[in-house]
Amino acid sequence: MLDLRLYMAQRLSALIMAPLVLGHIAVMIYAIQGGLSVAEILGRTQGSAFWFAFYGLFVLAVSVHAAIGLRVIAHEWVGLRGMALSLFTWATGLGLFTLGARAVWAVTFA
Repeated sequence: MLDLRLYMAQRLSALIMAPLVLGHIAVMIYAIQGGLSVAEILGRTQGSAFWFAFYGLFVLAVSVHAAIGLRVIAHEWVGLRGMALSLFTWATGLGLFTLGARAVWAVTFA
């Protein structure tokens, strides 16, 4: 049953990530073609609840998606099982979420 829940969580996170990836790419193309500097970009994102929510959801979805994907790789290639595999999955997910959340905070509210 755990495998089915992880499978569904990874698929759901992919569904969430897909439009966010497209939005992120569109914003990056707009910023590059518009010749925006880092200061101008930060001026638009600082204090923005929208960008905080957009990239916060992005970070959460990526953290879940990547942790589950790396779990499968660690199981198949490294042979991790049981508690070691669970600890690896949680550490990976929480580590990615922490790094991403710090980045989101830095560009929106720091």
